[in-house]
Amino acid sequence: MRSIGKTGPARFACVGLLLAGSSCAALAQSDSSSESRQVASIENAGAGVLYKVPGAMQQSAAPQSNTPDLTSGNFFQRLGNFYKADWAGTLPSSPSTRRMLDAPLDSPPFPSSDWGYGGSSPIGVPDGNVYPLMTALGKPNSRTKVYGWVAASVNASTSSKNNFPVAYSVFPNTIQMNQAVIYAERLPDTVQKEHFDWGFHLTAFYGSDYRFTTAKDYLSQQLLQKNRRYGFDPVMEYLDLYFPVKEGLNVRIGRFISVPGIEAQLAPNNYNMTHSLLYTIDPFTETGAIATLKLTKQWTVQAGVSAGHDVAIWSDDRKPSAIACLNYSTATNHDNFYACANGINDGKYAYNNLQDYDATWYHRFNAKWHMATEAWFMYQREVPNVAGNVANPVTPEIGANGAFCAAGQLTCTAPEYAFVNYVNREVNPHLFFGFRSDLLNDKKGQRTGIPGKYTENTLYATKYFGSTVMLRPEVRFDHSWDARGYDNGTARNQFFFGADLIYKF
Repeated sequence: MRSIGKTGPARFACVGLLLAGSSCAALAQSDSSSESRQVASIENAGAGVLYKVPGAMQQSAAPQSNTPDLTSGNFFQRLGNFYKADWAGTLPSSPSTRRMLDAPLDSPPFPSSDWGYGGSSPIGVPDGNVYPLMTALGKPNSRTKVYGWVAASVNASTSSKNNFPVAYSVFPNTIQMNQAVIYAERLPDTVQKEHFDWGFHLTAFYGSDYRFTTAKDYLSQQLLQKNRRYGFDPVMEYLDLYFPVKEGLNVRIGRFISVPGIEAQLAPNNYNMTHSLLYTIDPFTETGAIATLKLTKQWTVQAGVSAGHDVAIWSDDRKPSAIACLNYSTATNHDNFYACANGINDGKYAYNNLQDYDATWYHRFNAKWHMATEAWFMYQREVPNVAGNVANPVTPEIGANGAFCAAGQLTCTAPEYAFVNYVNREVNPHLFFGFRSDLLNDKKGQRTGIPGKYTENTLYATKYFGSTVMLRPEVRFDHSWDARGYDNGTARNQFFFGADLIYKF
């Protein structure tokens, strides 16, 4: 996440319930040197971010003599001086050592300077981030950090009841508070290779986007039972154990973002405001353990086990599930390939028990242009038939859709595949724009509630004010090819305009 949407029940969860008291079961849910680049702390928490990871606060490239004093005064004076320096571009830089390949991108304007992988903070990449809140607290260089953001959005849509499968802005023609997030974390020092180190991460997440992050039995009654418009979710809680093995080994234990994917669950880590169809309905979080071993600067392997997608280890729907991934970057780091088998078990129907096979390719054309491409295939077995063509049908689990099976089938296998491509162009260090094209084939309607093929095309931009305020407008067109898949099944097309504003602290 990086949901019916990252469809777990969470994202999937009750998107269909959403606006009209529908049933939960329909929970339709980049050649500058590395020294010239700013280092992003992209902790691919599975998702979110651009990749699934916490958003980093980047500093200006060069100190200037008129930098406000960030150390004296009271809390509010230090906080104000930080924002003043950030927006004026006069924050001092903090040189740091990098042990990995040169970073391919500039951040900002992109969410991260590195290609992302899930389940670990980037091994061999330093944490050079300084945050407004920590500066105001007088602890800018503390390894334990508290920071976050607030993200609010507005949208106008041709739909009147429901924007789904657009995510996260499912409520049409509204202003909403999507995310208010606080992180408390300590990143392990993965640049050094001499000794063991550790880290942790805790998240407090509140807003309308909670319905796309909720996992069963993590306060899931807010969505699955009460269908609240706004809710709270402790999206990530984990411990990191770092060992100086090969180029670095990190073991993550706890609840973390589903490992594969371009997009992230958390707003600042994405290219734009809304999510692709691909992201909207794939898995979101895992609870378990995953080991990330960097064999060389170019090769990384991962192996882990979880309780299944979007379920707590104490949930009745838990299933021991395997995770295995392989990541490779070319020597120039202009290309990166990441493949994962995620949440693999018997594949039988349970809450978001998707068998997920995912591949991602990033390519840097030059200092200004890059693209990101992802495809996956997923399925569940023995999914209850909800097509109304069988006697005595099996009732689907709350928050987990059934499938439109052939006549006479009590249950069936429900497969789906998806593809998304991003093309991005940096204009300057504070502005980029991009185009996303996306295809989803939900063959049995088990992820969206309406079977068929869906496409979307989105033009978007991100404008930074300093490194702490982001404005992200976009215009999007969605089409369902085989049935009326939009506005609660009443329309084939959906035009959407939206923008969000993110304020980091």
